[in-house]
Amino acid sequence: MPAFQFRTVPHLIVAPGAATQLGAHVAHHFPTVRRALLVTDAGFLGTGLADDPLHSLRTAGIEVHVFSDVQADPSEAVVLAGVSRAQMFHVELIIGLGGGSSLDVAKLVAVLAAGHQDLAQLYGIGNVHSQRLPLVQLPTTAGTGSEVTQIAIVTTGASSKMGIVAPQLYADLAILDAKLTLSLPPAVTAATGIDAMVHAIEAYTSRLLKNPLSDMLAIEALSLLSGNLLTACRDGSNLPAREAMLLGAMLAGQAFANAPVAAVHALAYPIGSLFHVPHGLSNALVLPHVLRFNLSHAAPLYAQLASVVQPGITGSEKARAEALIDAMQDISAATGIARTLREVGVMTSDLDRLADDAMLQTRLLGNNARVVTRKDARAIYAAAL
Repeated sequence: MPAFQFRTVPHLIVAPGAATQLGAHVAHHFPTVRRALLVTDAGFLGTGLADDPLHSLRTAGIEVHVFSDVQADPSEAVVLAGVSRAQMFHVELIIGLGGGSSLDVAKLVAVLAAGHQDLAQLYGIGNVHSQRLPLVQLPTTAGTGSEVTQIAIVTTGASSKMGIVAPQLYADLAILDAKLTLSLPPAVTAATGIDAMVHAIEAYTSRLLKNPLSDMLAIEALSLLSGNLLTACRDGSNLPAREAMLLGAMLAGQAFANAPVAAVHALAYPIGSLFHVPHGLSNALVLPHVLRFNLSHAAPLYAQLASVVQPGITGSEKARAEALIDAMQDISAATGIARTLREVGVMTSDLDRLADDAMLQTRLLGNNARVVTRKDARAIYAAAL
């Protein structure tokens, strides 16, 4: 067996209603903390679902300030505004509450608030060299798995995205409360759920760092997600389905934090940046076409995953691998989300720019089962059009 390393968040709490006891959990894990910053977005704050967690923090004697300026695909300006808020109130703890964007911003605020490094110094792998403030993460979508990853994505300039990968971005505590996800609309449930499934598939087939622990997590994640996504989309109040989705997304996050994602994400990022398409939907649009491209190199692994999505499936290895692709397309169709790039505004004239931008995602492309050239990337986009 090849040598490998595995890291994840040291403390996890998985319980419906756990967010309403946030103050007690914080007081238990961080008994000296008296001032905290809660990082979220205005939309989630407007739902009222943050009221109970905020009340529980104040009841526990913690002075809590709210930064709710997070937007999808957060910019450098948003991150730095959060840092300024944290420094203004001399907070001792950062709490992320929201989707992947809020959790990513919370990670970076926790690192940058101490003032030892600038944001521009962090981009890339392993460039965080300072300690951070204590960090607690509460996801409100079942998709990114950001609550258990060491990755944060920032939009730089007009549309380009940069990744920051460092062990300091792992939270100290992640709290999974499925009740926070009950209000997610079907389209968001579908896109984020497929995003999580992509995490599991790409972690299982990651070329460089695939390992037995990430494999185990990816398989269980894919089983939970594929078995519950349509139920969660059709009946958003189904708590058991929501719990399964949230757990599956977290397990997939643990998997790809250690066995990184690849070409699906590399080709999805430019779609999101240039056409303002939600990340999960961007992944869903290119997923089947990247899987077909990878068949020559990843068919045995795809065949194994097919038996997770369709238990009892039979046939040749190639047939089972192709069945995985068909199953993922069927799931997307059943949720009603967009199926083609044209549906989100992409034209044939955009394919060259998309291919150029995709080739800049070297951190991700290096993990793919098959080498992707610019010509390949353009052909994949053309197939998805």
